[in-house]
Amino acid sequence: MNPADLICVSSGSEPPCSPQVVEDGGEEDEEELSGGEEADLRSSSGRGSLLTRRGITLRVLLKDGLVEPGDGVLTIHYLGKNFVGDLLNDGKIRWVETGQIFNSPSAWATHCKRLVNPAKKSGCGWASVRYRGQKLVQYKTTWLHKYQPSADMSLVSEEDEDEDEEEGKTAVQADEKNKNTKPGLDVMVSRRTDRERIPVRYCTLGTRDAARDPHTLVELSAFSAINRFQPFNVAVSSNVLLLMDFHCHLTTSEVVGYLGGRWDTNTQLLTVLRAFPCRTRLADRDSASAVEEEICQNLFLRGLSLVGWYHSHPRGPALPSLQDIDSQMDHQLRLQGSNNGFQPCLGIICGPYYHGNQGVASTITPFWVVPPPEQRPNDYGIPVAVEVTYVQDNFLTSDVLNEMMLLVDYYRSAPDLVQFNQYWCPDTTMMDKIKGSLSCHAPKDQAYSQILEHVYSQLSSMQ
Repeated sequence: MNPADLICVSSGSEPPCSPQVVEDGGEEDEEELSGGEEADLRSSSGRGSLLTRRGITLRVLLKDGLVEPGDGVLTIHYLGKNFVGDLLNDGKIRWVETGQIFNSPSAWATHCKRLVNPAKKSGCGWASVRYRGQKLVQYKTTWLHKYQPSADMSLVSEEDEDEDEEEGKTAVQADEKNKNTKPGLDVMVSRRTDRERIPVRYCTLGTRDAARDPHTLVELSAFSAINRFQPFNVAVSSNVLLLMDFHCHLTTSEVVGYLGGRWDTNTQLLTVLRAFPCRTRLADRDSASAVEEEICQNLFLRGLSLVGWYHSHPRGPALPSLQDIDSQMDHQLRLQGSNNGFQPCLGIICGPYYHGNQGVASTITPFWVVPPPEQRPNDYGIPVAVEVTYVQDNFLTSDVLNEMMLLVDYYRSAPDLVQFNQYWCPDTTMMDKIKGSLSCHAPKDQAYSQILEHVYSQLSSMQ
């Protein structure tokens, strides 16, 4: 199973029962001619007279044989998300995912792009929608060359340059993701060195640059600093933090895992109830697929949805890298689903052994990514800190304890296993470090410490 399938299974979106006709094409798009207006224009003027830009519609292209009706022949690719549509006999578009009917490419493009980026004001329809892989605007150009060869090519569309720039951004993102991929939720990161990485402020990044080191760390912004409110509330179980922190302490390499929970659309509350560590080596794609299939089954059996992911920066600050920002944005788009609803995806970074931490406790950073401003589509997404309520569990569940023992067995003979008898700092061993950090996520039942002693003894025996 591919990680994208896991996200699709968990999104739970359903199409509406009956088609809905959508006419809004965005603020900047000119209203396309209705069928009657188009017929009047053509009968009164003939092909010898120039059609205005809005006069060349899908109906015109269909009538003159440049395109043909068909299922799935229209596509939109926007910020990593794909949309597929059917071209109907009357020139309207039916979105395959929901069955909604759109009167024009602009209406469909605007609707789809606003699902991905609510701040998007227009769709640049003719430059965004492709017919059998080719932009519709190119068919409009072909029509003008064929029937109005003397026409000013500015009649074709004034949307192309902006959309090409935005698609260029997407292409750069795709290239970077192909070069730098991360497991869990769809991607895998290569192992990083322990050299110190100094975080930079987001405002210093400027336009996306493929030559920039993707491991560059970026300081988090506050929602208030970008004139926004956090669009959802988050509650995280203490057992989630405990298991995640334990996983991140076991190895000097980065680890990745999933977060399971529930999203309440009425209260806009995202509740994170369970962590699912990926017991796999970071470069082992085959093994990762099997682990993700197992996690998918566990989510289903527990009635949980996929609500986020976590990963570690073993000896560095718990701040997102440029690569993490792109990965998080991609996960947000996938988890959002294809309906009109909104479902957040929470990213968490855990820094267990960073010497800049306050005391022995790991730094745990929940974050989210806001799309760049519409007028600056080539910028990086904006990483923002997410305010979280931590809920103390009553006791340590058998599920969590069992997962901890599975992790111990998995890393038992690993070459990158942390040596818990060595010292983290002059007066604190690695074993002291992990015990102290996990105590920060203690359940209310104090018997948990006796239960964990068995786990710690297993760690000591591994040295």
